Amino acid sequence: MSRRDALRVIAGLIASGAASISFAAPRVLAVRAWPGKAYTRVTIESDVELRFLLTSLSNPDRAVVDLSDVRADATFQQALDALKTDTGVISRARIGQFRPDTARLVLELKSRAETAAFVLPPVGQYQHRLVIDLTPLDADDPIAEFLAKLADRETQLERMQEEASRGTGGTTGSTGTGIAKAPAAPAPPTAAPPPGQSAAARPPPASPPLANAQAGKHTRATRPWVVVLDPGHGGEDPGAIGPAGTYEKNVVLAIAQRTKQLLEQDKRVIVFMTRDEDVFIPLADRVRKARGVNADVFVSIHADAFTRPDARGSSVYALSERGATSAAARWIADKENQSDLIGGATLKGRDPTLAKMIFEINQSITNADSAKLGHGILTEMRGVNRMHKDRLELANFAVLRAPDVPSILIETAFISNPEEERKLASPAHQLKLARAIRSGIRRYLATQVVRA
Repeated sequence: MSRRDALRVIAGLIASGAASISFAAPRVLAVRAWPGKAYTRVTIESDVELRFLLTSLSNPDRAVVDLSDVRADATFQQALDALKTDTGVISRARIGQFRPDTARLVLELKSRAETAAFVLPPVGQYQHRLVIDLTPLDADDPIAEFLAKLADRETQLERMQEEASRGTGGTTGSTGTGIAKAPAAPAPPTAAPPPGQSAAARPPPASPPLANAQAGKHTRATRPWVVVLDPGHGGEDPGAIGPAGTYEKNVVLAIAQRTKQLLEQDKRVIVFMTRDEDVFIPLADRVRKARGVNADVFVSIHADAFTRPDARGSSVYALSERGATSAAARWIADKENQSDLIGGATLKGRDPTLAKMIFEINQSITNADSAKLGHGILTEMRGVNRMHKDRLELANFAVLRAPDVPSILIETAFISNPEEERKLASPAHQLKLARAIRSGIRRYLATQVVRA
């Protein structure tokens, strides 16, 4: 064989090999959907990264996803079963072979929706994922709804204070929260327990009033305390998974819901949940929501995990100084945040050095309040569970970086510990944890004067 013939054979082998590689179609492993009130998320998991083209169509409303080098075969059809029934804004899903090298996924929508798609690299238990987010254009704004509820509650408190003033000759006592005592009235009804909770585990009657730290001081009716509860993880992100298969995202949502019920037995407290269903909320959005509702307190609830099953105990975290410093640098560098009100002072147009100083002063005050909040919850948690470390810990968690909201993160227990996993899955123990969190928050609020 001549040299030329040998090269021709080698080139042919390389070409055939390259062709076989280029036509190796990605395998679709799973299709999952996470319907929510605000948006619906669809994820397509595959063994290699998918190449796609997303198009929105109207009359009727549809989201069309063309997937390159994908076959609309029986495996893909079976994976698509997750979308065969009504799923959030999706009314129907179908797939077909649009071209020999392209599968077309059509998501028929109940209404117009903003569409977005992006790919995620392998992480944890997942391989490559294509994420499709569908946000109905007519979806309710949870922050706007909450602010309307907050205004209604403030009106109720004003009315109660006026009635109390008339009943006591024009004077009212005030609590340490700066909110006047309401006239004697029947205790609010006990909230119904979450599904699966026994009657014996129902929340106790309404808590006594917050400590009267400023008796005799006259006050106007003011806004109720806004507590933001942040159940970690959600949706596609299960968080830590216990040996028996308990998902962190489910446990912390249940604890947060019970805590909300307990806190709102006091009409002077109103609770906003960063999520109240099984959906994924980005970390930055959790902080944004807390600031959007003008929160007085932000409490993020999680369950810890470790490689050894004997690790155990609860932990309470506040933002570290390093985290506060790096957060300040990011906030000042971000032009959009230059116009935010930081402690009542706008940073827009100010000298960067002065802006940084204003930010750091405000952050220092917030850090001190976060520590006070954390110590109060730590004290209450000791009565429910062994502490992993018997002190307030400091860490650079992203959800603790709001510069004007006292924020803490609670690791309720180690879900990787079989004994603690069983407790976390127990409605009775969830209620104990909720009571401790409620009492810790009340400890902090009793020391504060409400903002005008």
